[in-house]
Amino acid sequence: MPDDLRALEDWAGALLARLDAGERRKLTRAIARDLRRNQQQRIAAQRDPDGTPYAPRKPRKDLRGQVGRVRRRMFAKLRQAKHLKLQSTADSIAIGFVGRVARLARVHQYGLRDRVERGGPEVQYDPRQLLGLTDADLELIRDRLLEHLAG
Repeated sequence: MPDDLRALEDWAGALLARLDAGERRKLTRAIARDLRRNQQQRIAAQRDPDGTPYAPRKPRKDLRGQVGRVRRRMFAKLRQAKHLKLQSTADSIAIGFVGRVARLARVHQYGLRDRVERGGPEVQYDPRQLLGLTDADLELIRDRLLEHLAG
């Protein structure tokens, strides 16, 4: 994936150099919105960028005789636009989590150890890649750039 991104950057760099800063900023803003939408849809579908499903939740222990499963999907609120922010300039695009949820997202992105609750036991989380570029995202960037340059 890094080689594909580097090749896209080299190819697009020459084309973007022809545009003035205002046009580049407008283009990067549109691309960033589309990429954030794709990230939100992928998180909702519970898939890593390579297409594999997220590691399932660990089963809950029987607490006070309660049985059942957690019905809410993982990261349901994390994918909202208020947490998944985009930042674009004429030269760059950045999409990431902000605020208190950034720590939670980092733990899941890299599969780190963390406490489930304050004072609780530490747990090793399975890696669930929340952010990442897919091949479709790279094609989207290329297509948007060509559309913008064409007219």
